[in-house]
Amino acid sequence: MSKKIAIGGDHAGFAYKKDLIIKLEEAGYEVKDFGPYSDASADYPDFVHPLAVAVESCEYEQGILICGSGNGVAITANKHQGIRAALCWNQDLAALARQHNDANVLALPARFISFELATELAMIFLETAFEGGRHATRVNKIACK
Repeated sequence: MSKKIAIGGDHAGFAYKKDLIIKLEEAGYEVKDFGPYSDASADYPDFVHPLAVAVESCEYEQGILICGSGNGVAITANKHQGIRAALCWNQDLAALARQHNDANVLALPARFISFELATELAMIFLETAFEGGRHATRVNKIACK
């Protein structure tokens, strides 16, 4: 059974999203595109909130969000209690987001990294396991209850 991944973003991330979906499917992932569906100007919360709900409810195991800076989508996703979105722009951050923070959504800054790097970061994020242990204690304290 393939891992189910949710992907979305905004108009600035559209081209990367479209091409990343192909790369992920070639790698065996089942991918759901939450939009946008063109590079026309769009309001990222309209796509991020449904993606975050889908990941939060465990309908999808992890999510990837792509916008110009990565900040808007990460901030929006992190409004959801069950989401831990991490803005990553290098390999170490992508690995540590999973290993130490059990991040379940990756936020990528399309205007600041190459598509090749975005693909590499997505693969690192999706293939890296949470280490648990002392990190689990910390992660369990993140949500506001």
